[in-house]
Amino acid sequence: MFFHISMHVKPCYNNLTKFLLSLCSKSNSLLHTKQTHVFAIIHGLLPTHIPLSAALIIRYAAFNSPSTCHLLFQQALPYSQTPYLWNTFIRALSIARINHDGFQFHIYNAMLRTGIKPDDHTFPFILKACADVFSFQKGLEIHGSLIKTGFDSDILLGNTLLLFYGNCGGLREARKVFDEMRERDVVSWNTVLGVVSVNGLYFEALDLFSQMNLSSVIRPNMVTFVTLLPVCGGVGYKRLVTQIHGSVVKVGLNFEISVGNALVDAYGKCWSVKDSKRIFDDMVKKNEVSWNARITGLAYMGHNKDALDIFRLMLKEGPTPDSITISSTIPVLVELELFNLAKEIHGFRLRTGIEHDVFISNSLIDMYAKSGHPCAASNVFDQMNIRRNIVSWNAMVANFAQNRLESAAIELVREMQAHGEVPDSITLTNVLPACGRVGFLLNGKEIHGRTIRLGSNFDLFVSNALLDMYTKCGYLDLAQNVFNNSVKDEISYNILILGYSQTSDWLKSVILFSDMGLIGMKHDVVSFMGSISACANQSAIKEGKEIHGLAVRNHVHTHLFVANSLLDFYTKCGRIDTARKIFDQIQHKDVASWNTMILGYGMLGELNIALSLFEAMKEDGVQHDSVSYIAILSACSHGGLLEKGRKYFEEMKAQNIKPAQMHYACMIDLLGRAGLLEEAAELIKSLPITPDANIWGALLGACRIFGNIELGCWAAENLFKLKPQHSGYYSILSNMFAEAGKWDEANRIRELMKLRGARKNPGCSWVHIQDQVHAFVVGERMEKLDPALWFAG
Repeated sequence: MFFHISMHVKPCYNNLTKFLLSLCSKSNSLLHTKQTHVFAIIHGLLPTHIPLSAALIIRYAAFNSPSTCHLLFQQALPYSQTPYLWNTFIRALSIARINHDGFQFHIYNAMLRTGIKPDDHTFPFILKACADVFSFQKGLEIHGSLIKTGFDSDILLGNTLLLFYGNCGGLREARKVFDEMRERDVVSWNTVLGVVSVNGLYFEALDLFSQMNLSSVIRPNMVTFVTLLPVCGGVGYKRLVTQIHGSVVKVGLNFEISVGNALVDAYGKCWSVKDSKRIFDDMVKKNEVSWNARITGLAYMGHNKDALDIFRLMLKEGPTPDSITISSTIPVLVELELFNLAKEIHGFRLRTGIEHDVFISNSLIDMYAKSGHPCAASNVFDQMNIRRNIVSWNAMVANFAQNRLESAAIELVREMQAHGEVPDSITLTNVLPACGRVGFLLNGKEIHGRTIRLGSNFDLFVSNALLDMYTKCGYLDLAQNVFNNSVKDEISYNILILGYSQTSDWLKSVILFSDMGLIGMKHDVVSFMGSISACANQSAIKEGKEIHGLAVRNHVHTHLFVANSLLDFYTKCGRIDTARKIFDQIQHKDVASWNTMILGYGMLGELNIALSLFEAMKEDGVQHDSVSYIAILSACSHGGLLEKGRKYFEEMKAQNIKPAQMHYACMIDLLGRAGLLEEAAELIKSLPITPDANIWGALLGACRIFGNIELGCWAAENLFKLKPQHSGYYSILSNMFAEAGKWDEANRIRELMKLRGARKNPGCSWVHIQDQVHAFVVGERMEKLDPALWFAG
């Protein structure tokens, strides 16, 4: 490098310093920097020559040697009378990423104590240090000093302040600085655009861009376009993307690779497949970002197969995929359910040496979770160790929750807190459904308390997850309390509509459904399903028909799920003719459509129609499921069709449909109604499962009909164990003893019923008058009811 210069030759002082300064700027290794350093010492230039000391400090910082930087600074400090050396050292500490314990601030404060005043270079360097460590308070202090020293009108300092406040999240302060700048250059506009866009304030960014265009002095440059295009993509503003594209072509920036990448990404997020492809294909040069933008754009639009094709083309023609490529491609394969290919990507990741990338690991956890391999997901997570971030923990919580490992999901939330991670809204929305699914109310309440402490209870997704959890745990009063104190959307209403539809408070479902319309919310399929189901469970024909009419007006009555709900509603209300009309209009019937009609006709005693529908179902290409056989066995039971019932039961087992409690209950009822009580008892004894209350109830009912006290006692004893508070079973057995003249036994059962606190629920009726439903029980007087309403038209 410079070893050919004789140590005995003493060059001209000025030429030597220029030579060494040039060597410093060109040195590309720590060794070359040290050689320059030695040469400067030998010729007596250090520590007195401040510019050379400063140049060496910067080079040592670039090669991560902060201790040498500090030594050079201390040696040169006695010969420095200006802020130049101090500024250089503060800048060097930022380059070397030495920002612990506020060391840069210590140097800045020491400079002030020595009486050296900061200049226009000091403030940008120290503000950069504040931004690096997110020291908002120190930055405010520096800002105050900047104003006092009269540098607040400097454009460079104004731009640095914008960047500082933006990095520290002080959006209001950043905007105030921008608005008060006397002069702005293109960097000022680009900086403020970057600050608001990176914080998701897309419409404010578009408004700023409009103001920038109104200026006759400032013209957008490449940075402006690259900053603004993701904003347009974020809001799906294709028209502006096209305008920016035209401006890019006019100023000749269309061949810049960063601009091309931004256009590919923006068109993709605006759902413009054709334009995104055209820009990508026309790019003369492409880098990893170009390919990644194309893959993520196609995946964003749901064109997963095309995204996979681009990935394959990249492997063949493009650069080596990086971590972004891999982490973007794995979700594509998950959506395509190509889990084996995703596993191959996992192997590719190991072969290319990027196995420790956190983004790829998170994508792999998600992939293995969705493919039903929670252990493989756990292995990836365990190998991450200290590289885990909040996304990793959330992916693992979701992994356990999705794969029915609810207890593990709850335990992992505790573990992540022990590791210093604070659960965010995504963590909570993943774990709360797990609590609701298995009825872990106490755990759900504990998490609810944490959401309040974290301030996440006002997050829409979290409040909806809380609603769902309390509803599934059966605590609708707590769910209603969350609903009343939260931000609401259509999902919030739907959760409560569905929750109340299965309870005696069914009217609340209808009221909530009505409230949605009154406040301008659009009813969706779930809203109609829930409200119709509520009406079906209480046979509320008037309200159900009104909702049906609204479904027709909104053109959702033909949706399969809504149509099936209407079938269920009309069959339960005894309007089988209306149900049949709806059924015949369904173009693509599913198994639920057929099952509902078979059950409906069976309940009404239309056995031949139920049987013919069961056979027609198979002819229509719809396979019978477990519920289909419950429906047909129930119909056979009600009609006393013993042999047909036996045939269907055997047919079900031949189709590898495992009989459940309800199937056996139907068979016991079928045998019992036919008087084959002993055969029914033998079937119960041979069951591969523990009989539930439905099975024993069917036997008890049959014994009541045929007066078989011995088997009736056996059935009742088991029912008293399973449902000791159910008064009906005591009443049946007591009545059987009474009919047989065994009054002492009858009285004993009545006393047992009282002893166990089993009470018969009083009969309850509902009366629909105008738009209100009034409930009353036997012997109750409806004092507040206006008699005139009975005659109101």
